[in-house]
Amino acid sequence: MTSPLRLGASMRGLAGTVLELCQVRLELLSVEAQEEVLRVAGLLAFGAVAVVGLSLGLGFLAILITVALWDVQRLLALAVFSTLFLVIGGLAGWQVRERLRSGSRLFATSIEELKRDREELRP
Repeated sequence: MTSPLRLGASMRGLAGTVLELCQVRLELLSVEAQEEVLRVAGLLAFGAVAVVGLSLGLGFLAILITVALWDVQRLLALAVFSTLFLVIGGLAGWQVRERLRSGSRLFATSIEELKRDREELRP
């Protein structure tokens, strides 16, 4: 028969272990959230720079070629560049939609750790 003191100490130890486990998991969630915020911020910054740079470059290239072909085939040059820009925009929009559908892996590591914890605690 166990004494009430040993049982109380055992329960305090169990509660301490559970609290420590919860604290570690919350810290992991916090780290993952910070990493995701930094990743998204970097993607947005580089993406914005890329979009602006490529847009300006393609626009000026289209103007250059259209002006160079003004006397010969100005309508063809304008049609080709309009089609090119519409295709690029459509492909980029499709990629955005696909990436939004695939979702994020935010907290995937924490979820796996919690599943492992749950499996280990099962009798």
